[in-house]
Amino acid sequence: MEKNKFVAPVLKWVGGKRQLIDAFTPLLPDKITSYCEPFLGGGALLFHLQPDVAYINDINSDLMNVYSVIRNSVDELVEELKQYRNEPDYYYAVREWDRCPDKYDLLDNTQKAARFLYLNKTCYNGLYRVNNAGEFNSPFGFYKNPNIVNEPTLRAVSAYLNSAEITSSSVDFEEVLSYINKDTFVYLDPPYDPVSETSNFTGYSKGGFSRNDQIRLRKCCDELDRRGVRFMLSNSATPFIRDLYSAYNITVVSAKRVINSVASKRGDINELVVRNYE
Repeated sequence: MEKNKFVAPVLKWVGGKRQLIDAFTPLLPDKITSYCEPFLGGGALLFHLQPDVAYINDINSDLMNVYSVIRNSVDELVEELKQYRNEPDYYYAVREWDRCPDKYDLLDNTQKAARFLYLNKTCYNGLYRVNNAGEFNSPFGFYKNPNIVNEPTLRAVSAYLNSAEITSSSVDFEEVLSYINKDTFVYLDPPYDPVSETSNFTGYSKGGFSRNDQIRLRKCCDELDRRGVRFMLSNSATPFIRDLYSAYNITVVSAKRVINSVASKRGDINELVVRNYE
């Protein structure tokens, strides 16, 4: 299938890999037809590769609903998004919707997806963060002209999701990896091991992502390797992660840190790319 250059991430996402595509390209297998991404997030690598067959998953069910609606109801989604306003009082009113589950559950999937996209485009730094109750709690971003209705990209992504053979889910990563065969390339982009106590950010989902989860993921990688499944994994360059994956090929890449309240502390930071192949 020929690539569509307009297929690109529709969301801003903490740790998104769009900026690292050039660094990733020489590290990827020569040919990828079947692809699996258990921590989809913004999907930058998926949309760059546009494989004919893909298994996509994220434990964040609201996020996966966005992709489902883009695939199945993009016309309705575009019209719904046009109703949203880039105003702080309006933003906080929309953000409050999930504080009342009885009312929130009455929204249809398109309305929920539009709210998710709106909050993502207008919140501070595109920071998807939930509290212990699973409620979205990022503040308003005060952007002058955010691209709330990115219609060309939404339609291009919808066309790709409909033309490829896409299987999607919202389950634990271990369940996804249990049925992947050796003909499928797996890219793993879990929530990163924090480089310091103050940078510990695990608010992608209600339960967070602990070091026990990191260890559980490494055991899954060991099982993939035993079955002959090629995988590539991204994570922070902490001693813990280096030690955890010391048996595999490790490449250091440089990425921009963009999530910090102090502008001077944003800058280049090393990340690790782990592979079980040359």
